[in-house]
Amino acid sequence: MFLPDIALVSQVLLFGNRRAFDSLVRKYQGAVRRILLNLTAGDAALSDDLAQETFIKAYTSLESFKNRANFGTWLYRIAYNVFYDYIRSRKETCSMDDADGDMEALCQTGPSDNYIATDINEAMKLLKPNERTCVTLHLMEDLPIDKVSEITGMPEGTVKSHLARGKEKLITYLKRNGYE
Repeated sequence: MFLPDIALVSQVLLFGNRRAFDSLVRKYQGAVRRILLNLTAGDAALSDDLAQETFIKAYTSLESFKNRANFGTWLYRIAYNVFYDYIRSRKETCSMDDADGDMEALCQTGPSDNYIATDINEAMKLLKPNERTCVTLHLMEDLPIDKVSEITGMPEGTVKSHLARGKEKLITYLKRNGYE
């Protein structure tokens, strides 16, 4: 039997029940890792590190969860912030132009047996960070525009603009590489 997220959060906060938090981790770890994997353009090791940091931050700030949004949205916001904290920390070693125009300096990917996944990761590298975030959350995680707006703190119109530009860049890249 699965308990609702709020019941698990309550068990952690009221009784220090770590197993309840483990249940939340098991429920959301795949989605958090997938979001971060897309944001890092396929860097699995970095995604794992950022996912771990996400869950640590969630655990240590669980008392700030007020159930205004669902737990998943709150957790995805933490993952988004962890990723952008990482990007901001990297800006000290690379120029802003590199970070906005080409994430390759930040997110190297290794060889992959899955050519489609590799091509998509390469296409995602062409996107600016905000475009990549919106495409990841909306198209890959199937979150509605209002949830993407809530997670990122961007107005819905801005999310739609980033999505439109991101989709156009992805379509152009994939068509140039033989996809219909």
